[in-house]
Order: sequence, then structure tokens, then C-alpha cells
Amino acid sequence: PTPLLPTPDGVYREAVVPILMYHYISAPPPDADALRRDLSLPPESLAAQLAYFREAGYTTITFYDLALHLQRGAPLPAKPLILSFDDGHKDHFANAFPLLQEYGFIGTFFPITGFADEGRPEYLSWDDIRAMGAAGMEIGTHSYSHPDLRGQTVDFLVWQSLGPKQAVEERTGKPVTAFCYPLGYYDEQVMAVIRSAHYWTGITTRQGVRHTSDGMLELARVRVRGDDTVEDLALRIAYLEAVDVPQTR
Repeated sequence: PTPLLPTPDGVYREAVVPILMYHYISAPPPDADALRRDLSLPPESLAAQLAYFREAGYTTITFYDLALHLQRGAPLPAKPLILSFDDGHKDHFANAFPLLQEYGFIGTFFPITGFADEGRPEYLSWDDIRAMGAAGMEIGTHSYSHPDLRGQTVDFLVWQSLGPKQAVEERTGKPVTAFCYPLGYYDEQVMAVIRSAHYWTGITTRQGVRHTSDGMLELARVRVRGDDTVEDLALRIAYLEAVDVPQTR
């Protein structure tokens, strides 16, 4: 079972941590539309990015680590970074996972558990998920079937959030504390159910790098585009670090 979120110590904290958002880690198929091309990062591009992050002195952390820092003041490394992979594509296991191991980084993966249940060949299997969890990768969840969760019943939201959490925990033997909103869509009721299911963090598609102790269920990320060069990504991170302002209190 997931440990309950540690009792917050009441101290307001901010942390600047780039959370990179990846989707496909493969070259797009020849007939790919613009969206698929934008979401598809070739493995050699990921390798170049990881080499840059290592050279620049970044250390990967998990959403679990970020939560402990924001709520309790647990220390973070000098240049923390989170690498997050949405949708549980098969190429996360085939391409991203070996590269992360090669460069000594941790990644956080958000599989769609219904697709694993169905054995869809283009998505992560439970064996893949187990292997990555055993190797020290963080496994979060991304719902059961990737619907728009806004305006849904509480029962539906519990099925889409608590069910996947229990399924991953049973198979990996590790707590699941991070929920990535399908399509980036959520509302107050979704956040309430996520909180009651003992998720610590909710991950959005909003652009930003600054996170606060009272915004744990609305964490912002940095989108990685399919044609990004290392320089593009470094500039985007630097820009967001310069302009992203903390939430007003």
C-alpha cells in the first residue's frame, strides 16, 4: 500500500525543477501526421539530450523525491531534473529504458494500465512495467483507458485512478504516488479523487518549471518536441526558469 503523504510541516516551499514531458521515443512512421511527428523523438535525439544533461551536471529525481522536498524539506541535488514519459508506448521499454540505464538516469513512466491488461503490442506489457520498476525506474499511472476525466462521476474517477494505482503496486511491489492527467485535462473533482486515492502529485501539461508546496496536484512540465535539438531544449528550460513565476499566496 502507498504510504500516506508525509504530514506537511506547514512551511511554504518553492522548487525550480524541470520536468520533461516525452511521448514516443522512436522515429515517426512515414505517414505520420503533424501531431505524431511532434510527439516522436528519435532515440538518437534522446541520447544526445541525456548526454547533455549529464555533462551539464543534472541529477534525475522522482516525483516522490519532489513531494518529500516540497512537503517536508527533504534535500534535493544541486540541479534536479525529472524525465517523464507519457502513455506507456512500447518504445519506452525498447528505446528509452536502455538509454536511461546507459547514462545513469532515472525516468518516470506513466502507462495506461488498461492497455497492458489487453496486451496491446504497441504499449508496455506488465512484464515491461515490472522490469523497469525493478531496475529503479519510477512507475506512475495515466488512468485505465486515457479518457477525459472532467465532468465524470466519482465512481468513474475512482476506477480510472485507484484501480491503476493498485494494479501497478501489486505488480511492482512499490508505492505509486504520481498521477498524470490523461490529455492534460482535470478539474476540482478529479483533483479531489486523486488526493483521496493517496496520490501525492498530479502532473499536468502546463508549461513551467516552478513548483510549490500548495500546488502538488498541478505540477507543470517542459514539453519536448520531436525536432528539438539539444540547444532548443536547453534554451526552453532556461527561458522557463527566467519567466515562470511562483503562484501568488
